[in-house]
Amino acid sequence: MKNDPLHILLADDDEGDQFLFIEAVNGMEINAIIYTVNDGVQLMNHLGKANAPLPHLLFLDLNMPRKNGFECLKEIRNNEKLKDIPIAIYSTSAAEKDIDETFNNGANIYIKKPNDFNLLEQVLFKVIKNIDQYQEEPACKGTFLLKG
Repeated sequence: MKNDPLHILLADDDEGDQFLFIEAVNGMEINAIIYTVNDGVQLMNHLGKANAPLPHLLFLDLNMPRKNGFECLKEIRNNEKLKDIPIAIYSTSAAEKDIDETFNNGANIYIKKPNDFNLLEQVLFKVIKNIDQYQEEPACKGTFLLKG
């Protein structure tokens, strides 16, 4: 996979957040293909396509229409084909109950969306750079919430 592009999937209904995410990742010197979906139903349909490559990393917003991120996380972790996809929760919420629920349901890391673009770049770079860690190790509660 060293020279192959990194497939990143962002599930987020906010077009502004999608734009900033794409700009931040495109500003990094990485070979990445970014896919976006606008809600949980689109996410699960995308992941269920037989010919679509599974993402190397999924950034999952919690508050989406039709099917929220909590539902998608549970569905992904209970699906044999999808269960090993590294999942970074990508949310405006920093509520302890949301952090606990996503940790307990198998997310790999929790990112509270930064309000500053430079901080967003730093946080996304840190997560993407450490993708191998999320593929090999279960999440540790002490490092689950990524602070910018």
